[in-house]
Amino acid sequence: MNVGIIGAGTMGSGIAQVAATAGCSVVLYDNSAEARQHGQEKLGALLTRLVDKGRISPGEKQRIRDNITYAGSLKELSHTELVIEAIVENPEVKKAVFSELEPHLGHDAIIASNTSSLPIAALAAACRNPERFIGIHFFNPAPLMKLVEVIPAIQTNPEITKKALWLMQEWEKHPVEAKDTPGFIVNRVARPFYGEALRIYDEGIADIPTIDWAMKTLGGFRMGPFELMDFIGNDVNYTVTETVFHAFFGDERYRPSFTQKRMTEAGFLGRKSGRGYYHYGENAPNAEPVQDPVLGQQILDRIVIMLINEAYDALHFRIASREDIETAMTLGVNYPKGLLAWGEEIGYGECVRRLDALFDEYHEGRYRCSPLLRKLA
Repeated sequence: MNVGIIGAGTMGSGIAQVAATAGCSVVLYDNSAEARQHGQEKLGALLTRLVDKGRISPGEKQRIRDNITYAGSLKELSHTELVIEAIVENPEVKKAVFSELEPHLGHDAIIASNTSSLPIAALAAACRNPERFIGIHFFNPAPLMKLVEVIPAIQTNPEITKKALWLMQEWEKHPVEAKDTPGFIVNRVARPFYGEALRIYDEGIADIPTIDWAMKTLGGFRMGPFELMDFIGNDVNYTVTETVFHAFFGDERYRPSFTQKRMTEAGFLGRKSGRGYYHYGENAPNAEPVQDPVLGQQILDRIVIMLINEAYDALHFRIASREDIETAMTLGVNYPKGLLAWGEEIGYGECVRRLDALFDEYHEGRYRCSPLLRKLA
């Protein structure tokens, strides 16, 4: 299969590697010669490390590199059967690229966006044939992360959806189908992991290391919320939060934190800037957590119940199937267990009691219980 990728950044290069590894002939387009050169060098270095670690052979490295060519013109994608866009999260920039791209493609070619939060229907509307448009959202790093969200727009031909789901399986990914709503599955359901942790910090209930300690040590999460925000990039995480908040017409459940906004404004972006919620320089001073099991359990219970509520609300509004929601949260963000199963384990009645207690304390719509969770209780 001939595949086109738009954008030679981290995500575009990663998706190109996935497609090339699966045997596709890939054309990686970027309008910046510097970006193309950097992407090519970075891929070469990555493949060399894989050879050094014994994960691929030198012959496999050469095969993957030979399957990727680099282009500086969208015309060079004219023979491709699938084009995946992976550029800046700006809807107007994306739409302009799709409008320029479409005349060069064959009638049956599929156009996809790797957007993590923008509405697929709005992007599809930039095309003369929106029925061929779909969202295919990979997670970073694309070669390692198995989850892919496939998001049809209301305009998308159902056959295109079936083909995209099948193709992702052929690329040895685990696709889940999501409704075209803000944040899709993962970036919607995961918002409380960051948002409620920030709220607990803003209220002075616990400091950052203690919140992360509670989620990792008591909850079994691989990374604490502040560690993960520093890893993702506070600017990226804040932008997604703000986008989801506005897309849900200002729903209180997704309201961004001023702390996160100020961190972004200060340039404290996390690992990539050397400072975020933690310092990453050599011998940098970072506070130790307060390892109080009672406080830790309170933190864990509060954040987890908000995650469970969000997962059940996603199921209530049929954002995805039960199986796909559970798969998305365990494979997409490596949660220790599926949130729907976690809710069953705690007990529906206890889940409702905890949420109602938070609502009674704050009287904010942020803490309203999902109708489905209440009905099950």
